[in-house]
Amino acid sequence: MLTADKLREFGADVDLGLARCMNNEGFYLMLVGKAAEDQRLTLLAQQIAGGRMEAAFETAHALKGMYANLSLDPLTKPISEITELLRSKADADYTALLNEAQAQFERLCAL
Repeated sequence: MLTADKLREFGADVDLGLARCMNNEGFYLMLVGKAAEDQRLTLLAQQIAGGRMEAAFETAHALKGMYANLSLDPLTKPISEITELLRSKADADYTALLNEAQAQFERLCAL
């Protein structure tokens, strides 16, 4: 069962996330649970692999907003880096960042 303590161990800034949710722990945990069900990380990897960089930017930007608003810092960091690389249209290898994001997402889902 997902708890604030488990999220703290994960590396989330739970106090900030709770503040954004009017200190309603049940609401915050529900939103984090929905984030753990979101499949856009897989979509992002597919978009990047397929060279659909504009679509990938939109997906990465949405994920960045979701993870940052919930203060899921271990996920926010790699997704933020991907977002900024896509924003600048950098010719980059996204593999390591996508792998890090996927690993952190799996950690979140395991909580």
